[in-house]
Amino acid sequence: MKPNAISADVLFEAFRDRLQWQWVAGLGASERRFDEVAVRAARSGADLVGYLNYIHPYRVQILGEREIAYITNATEEDSTRRIQRIVTLEPPVLVLADGQVAPPGLLRMCEEAQIPMFAAQGSSAFVIDVLRAYLSKHFADRVSMHGVFMDILGLGVLITGESGLGKSELGLELISRGNGLVADDSVDLYRINQATIEGRCPDLLQNLLEVRGIGLLDIRAIFGETAVRRKMRLKLIVHLVRKETLEREYERMPHEPLTQDVIGIPVRKVVIQVVAGRNIAVLVEAAVRNTILQLRGIDTYADFVERQRRAMEQGQ
Repeated sequence: MKPNAISADVLFEAFRDRLQWQWVAGLGASERRFDEVAVRAARSGADLVGYLNYIHPYRVQILGEREIAYITNATEEDSTRRIQRIVTLEPPVLVLADGQVAPPGLLRMCEEAQIPMFAAQGSSAFVIDVLRAYLSKHFADRVSMHGVFMDILGLGVLITGESGLGKSELGLELISRGNGLVADDSVDLYRINQATIEGRCPDLLQNLLEVRGIGLLDIRAIFGETAVRRKMRLKLIVHLVRKETLEREYERMPHEPLTQDVIGIPVRKVVIQVVAGRNIAVLVEAAVRNTILQLRGIDTYADFVERQRRAMEQGQ
């Protein structure tokens, strides 16, 4: 069992108000835990042949108006067989949507098999979207990384780098310039969909920033509520290096944007050399502003190359 598995009662309470659902069967299995990430609806289109083949084993199942009609608009024998098909696939939870009422046979089999069943008033599409987002986030791939994670000019930025380069001190300066802290030292990163990573602070480190020579600072107490963030989506990694590392491992002006793979997703990356006298906070903010332009489709380097090409053509 995965450590982040959840139970039917936790799922029910999480959306009791939003989905306004009722627990109609399988109450005795309230603590049954499951760790599947997908929410599937038993949809097949117009053709009902092999209808329930669209149900995946061991996953939360949503039964809306069409699904209940498929179960009930049949002979008693076929109806029983279709219900047995659902139960045999052992869904951790069944959810009735579209305000549907559970057929007596389905209620009975869920009670016998101790499968929790909820009845919601919302549409199937709405219930699926709500639960998919919740379960995908809850069971998302995750990793912890060392660094300072911040909201800089509205962008989620992870500051990483070699030891002793002053990442936390840089974080403190950026906070004093109006940016926000998410996490210092250790950042929990979650892949919440195929293209998005969300960063959060471990509970133990909430609001705290460690600065050498000073110790732990409570950023929320010192700078106020607006200086901390609960979570941000990771859009940029700023990696701090010493001069010799930059010269040895990186191009001064890379032809292609740098990226770093994080949980299977490429994240934009910039490398900044740390030397005495450089205002690293200003450089980080400049890198963030440039990234924002790139996300809007404005590529300064590509524009420069095109400008250089035109100049060469005119000089011929």
